[in-house]
This record gives sequence, C-alpha cells and structure tokens, in this order.
Amino acid sequence: MKAFQIQNLLRVGTVAAALAVAGVAAHAQPGGHGGPGRGGPSAMMERGFGHDARLDYMLDVANASDAQRSQIAAIFKAARQDLAGQRDAGRKLHEQMAALLAAPTLDAAAIEATRAQMSAQHDAASKRLSQARIDAARVLTAEQRARVADVMKKRQARMDARQNARKDGDRKDARKHADHKG
Repeated sequence: MKAFQIQNLLRVGTVAAALAVAGVAAHAQPGGHGGPGRGGPSAMMERGFGHDARLDYMLDVANASDAQRSQIAAIFKAARQDLAGQRDAGRKLHEQMAALLAAPTLDAAAIEATRAQMSAQHDAASKRLSQARIDAARVLTAEQRARVADVMKKRQARMDARQNARKDGDRKDARKHADHKG
C-alpha cells in the first residue's frame, strides 16, 4: 500500500473510533447486557447509543452540519432498532448460564454451548455497531474526520500520560511499603 492510502485508512479508522467513543464509554458503564452492572451492546442500546454527549462533542469538533448530525442520528437509531431484540435474548442466555453453573451436576457441554451462543450474539452486535460507526464516519468529510482524529490523538496522549503517572505512583508506593517492612 502506498503511504497516502495507509494514512487515509488510519484517518478513517481513527474517526470511526472517535465516533464510537459513546459506544466504548457506554460499554464500560453499568446496566444492560445480562443485568445490572454489566456493559455490552445491549447496555449501549438501553442508554440510547448514538445520542450521547461524547458523540455530540465529537460532532461539534467536526463542525458537523445539521444535515450530517441528522444522518448520523438516523444511523445510530437504525442500529438501536436492529439490536433491540438481542437485549432479551442476551438476558436469557445469562440466566441460562447461571442456572447451568448452579446446577447440582455440571454439564460441561451445555455450558460450552451457551458460552458459544453468548459469544456469537456479542460478535453479531459488535459487527452491527462497527458498521454503524463506519457509516457515520462516511457522512463526514475528510477534513472533519481529520479534526476529530487530531482531538482523539491528543485525548489518547493525555490518557496515556495519566496512566503512566499512576503506574509510576504505584511503583513508588510499592517501594515505600517495601522500605517500611524492612
């Protein structure tokens, strides 16, 4: 691949990731997919994935027009509708897994089959959300995607710096505790 093609591919990927910030953050939030305190595709749908302050912020960064905002809202609304039925199915699978694990006699084959069903359902939801992210990124111009990518790159650098500072702090705390044990 030529350098320009790779750079363009990276930009589209970064923008798709930026537009998915709402979904990624929602995935880690409590509620949904299997019950309280769990994240996942159904949790994103329950909280209105695609209608989120983080997504609005990214669209502000991109200086998206009202028409673009409407198109992107429609894309995520369609994704929510497509995945709405999976919420109940996911809960049933989690309940089934809990029952299998609590049974007096463990059925390894049934547990594995249920795990495989859960994994397949999660993969299907993930693919649908990924397609929504790609579709949303395509609504924006190259310049808008570049603006969003720049903001996301800076945000990632800040997050990395905080994470490294925490790691350094943890190492210092560990040395401090080791010194006091001596």
